Amino acid sequence: MLDPMESLDEDAKLMLRYRDGDVDAFSALYSRHKGPLYRYLLRQARNAGAAADLFQEVWSRLIATRSRYEARAKFATYLFHIAHNCVVDFFRRDLQIRRTARSEDVYAHSLEPEVPEYQHPDRIAEFAEQQSALLAAVGALPQEQREAFLLHEETGLTIEEIARVTDVGLETAKSRLRYAIRKLKKSLIPAHVPAALPLRTRTI
Repeated sequence: MLDPMESLDEDAKLMLRYRDGDVDAFSALYSRHKGPLYRYLLRQARNAGAAADLFQEVWSRLIATRSRYEARAKFATYLFHIAHNCVVDFFRRDLQIRRTARSEDVYAHSLEPEVPEYQHPDRIAEFAEQQSALLAAVGALPQEQREAFLLHEETGLTIEEIARVTDVGLETAKSRLRYAIRKLKKSLIPAHVPAALPLRTRTI
């Protein structure tokens, strides 16, 4: 008889172990997902301080609800559903932050692009300019489209998983991602930035 655990992804198995008291399993999950989660929150909140608070809130909620965890979907879907709810609550609590947050806060605190040291300075400058243009274009997207794009690019979630995370229908999630990609291409291609836009358009 097939063991149900065999069909689970590795992260779901780790979460089940953590639910049952294995603290080391939580450490492994945290190490795997802290980068994508923080970038998602930073580019959603567009404020480094708020992103740090949200980051702690997401993990706190996961810890507080661990006893109720059931592996019904990928762990990333579960984690980013919590993150989505935290972001929604954040905007509801303080709409003024959303109006006044300056997008450059995101770019100043984003991870530095990994550029080989041997590259010519002109190439490094060009790459940095491309990344800056991409981040600016992502920051200019409507919030729902930006979220769909970030979930797709940062975590590799499928359209179905994005719909589940954001509590919308499949067609709505697909439409948001399609519009986001269309707007980003329109913004970046005339500026000669296609190399900085690794879009997964085949799944849409």
